[in-house]
Amino acid sequence: MSEPSSEHTHKKGPSRSQLLLAASVLVALVVVVVFVLSKQNEHKQENTKFSQDVVEQPQSSQQLNTAQSQQQDVEPENAPEPVEQPPQAQRDESPLEVETATPEEPELPALDNSDEVVKQSVAQLMSEKALALLVSDDMVRRGVVFVDNLAKGKIAEKHMPVKKPQEPFMALEGDIVVTDPNSFERYTPYVDLLSSMSTAQIVRLFDRFKPLISQAYEEIGYDGEDFNLTLDKAITELLNTPIPKSNIPLIKDSVTYRYAYPEWEQLSEAQKQFLRMGPENMKKVKQRLEALQKSLNK
Repeated sequence: MSEPSSEHTHKKGPSRSQLLLAASVLVALVVVVVFVLSKQNEHKQENTKFSQDVVEQPQSSQQLNTAQSQQQDVEPENAPEPVEQPPQAQRDESPLEVETATPEEPELPALDNSDEVVKQSVAQLMSEKALALLVSDDMVRRGVVFVDNLAKGKIAEKHMPVKKPQEPFMALEGDIVVTDPNSFERYTPYVDLLSSMSTAQIVRLFDRFKPLISQAYEEIGYDGEDFNLTLDKAITELLNTPIPKSNIPLIKDSVTYRYAYPEWEQLSEAQKQFLRMGPENMKKVKQRLEALQKSLNK
């Protein structure tokens, strides 16, 4: 075996634990060097030069602790003072919060010129077939007047926001006159229209045009009052309509019909109109109205 150099003649070799510690420190330094600033890299190079210029002196004859032998080496008298390295700034690894720009809704037109904008907004939520069922003139005013009458149990025929079914009402006349089930199908397209939009879409549409709705509501004499209350009453009026479990007997009066049982005939005009949709359509509409009322009352 070759003889050790004079520089380390009296220095005891590092233990296994010291080597493991040195390896760990080396790995940590590599990680730090990757992320430090260029200015800190310059300091690192200066320290390396300084360490090369230091000459270790032989240890005294006194018995030294092996674990502390490297720390007790005596430096030469004229050796430069160790340069204290400035603390390295910790890099902030937390994710930056970036605000998402929310596109602003275009400014609403005047109430008198709002039909085209309303129609375009509704057209984005339903098919052309469903859109064809809507009455496209004075849409906001029609809707407000119709809902106001509906809240009172009435049907504003001249202000219907949708077109009337083309097929006539039909009854099966025998020993007992009842509604022909085929008549219920007349209202299926209207139920599909309502079902084609989610509750959230309906609420967003209502919120967007709320200023125009409030203006139209004031025009019919409700200055300063909240249209939401009227809409809630209208929904409640329909929800309170009982759903028949079987065909309801009718009585024919010349060219019209009325319900044979007083408890059905004494329902409001709006509720009797709702009955003409038939049990299955009524269930679908009620389900949507319940969800809509809950959303509006949040």
